Amino acid sequence: MKTFSTRVIQLLGILGLCAPLIAIAADTPIVIKFSHVAASDTPKGQGVERFKKLAEERTKGRVRVDVFPNSQLYKDKEELEALQIGSVQMLAPSISKFGPMGLKEFEVFDLPFITPTIESFRKVADGPVGQSYLKKLESRGIKGLAYWDAGFRMMTANRPLHTVADYKGLKMRVGSSKVIEAQMRALQVIPQTISFSEVYQSLQTGVVDGGETVLSNVWTQKFYEVQKHASLTHHTHQAYGIVANKKFWEELPADIRGILEGALKDATTYANALGAAEESDAAEKIKASGKCTIYVPTAAELAELKRAMMPVHTQMEDRLGRENIKAFYKAAEFVVPK
Repeated sequence: MKTFSTRVIQLLGILGLCAPLIAIAADTPIVIKFSHVAASDTPKGQGVERFKKLAEERTKGRVRVDVFPNSQLYKDKEELEALQIGSVQMLAPSISKFGPMGLKEFEVFDLPFITPTIESFRKVADGPVGQSYLKKLESRGIKGLAYWDAGFRMMTANRPLHTVADYKGLKMRVGSSKVIEAQMRALQVIPQTISFSEVYQSLQTGVVDGGETVLSNVWTQKFYEVQKHASLTHHTHQAYGIVANKKFWEELPADIRGILEGALKDATTYANALGAAEESDAAEKIKASGKCTIYVPTAAELAELKRAMMPVHTQMEDRLGRENIKAFYKAAEFVVPK
């Protein structure tokens, strides 16, 4: 029969064994799984890596950011659902993806030529209009944190794209945006919604004839290997929403959350500065490959493209809201071309 003192000694022994485990648990870092579909050397990928570096350094190891680029965890059609159920904690999806969730306001960014300069994009994104959009994500269990601008979108195909007539009949890959689909139809293109991770194979096998994206993706995803021509139309911006699982973000210790917000702010400044530089760098690399010709449309060709695509603004009023579009115009200082 065990004496009282024996039981006490055994209990103390158990506590002694448990103490290190408790200490280890207390020292275990908060892990953030940050998933995205782009390559690590794109503006998005570099921005995420900068956030990881700053977050881990500034929290002194209390936070660990595990980055999963190139659709390693989820394809672009799956990642938002994964975020909502907490399988990942942060994402950087194209803002076009928020439209199919019922938040159609974001699709105003996709209207053709609505942000003709980087400055006009930032005026909207950083101002009351863009911030009000991010706030609406909370109804879907998502915390909107920032916008990242990866530069202007352009078009690729296996034939030259100079005039509006050159686009007629092409099957073009687009992201999941009704507004971008309408853009393509305005050019008599057949839009095809395909996951980003499947674009290369779709171009290679002829499932689609071309696509619209940013030039850095054409380089890093090797689209230039299976596309002979790229036209720098700059018809819209490629914008990403940096988002987190709302419950996860709001339950972070206040000091940690503050540090992460600061790290993200600095990473946002860094990422937003990369778009123009990355386009120039990608253009030089693609030209050097000798596999794809890069074309800069003339002023007359761009004017023709605008005339063909501008009716989409009016067509989308029922979907996006006329007042919403007008508020965006004002924020971006956009003037409808004549």
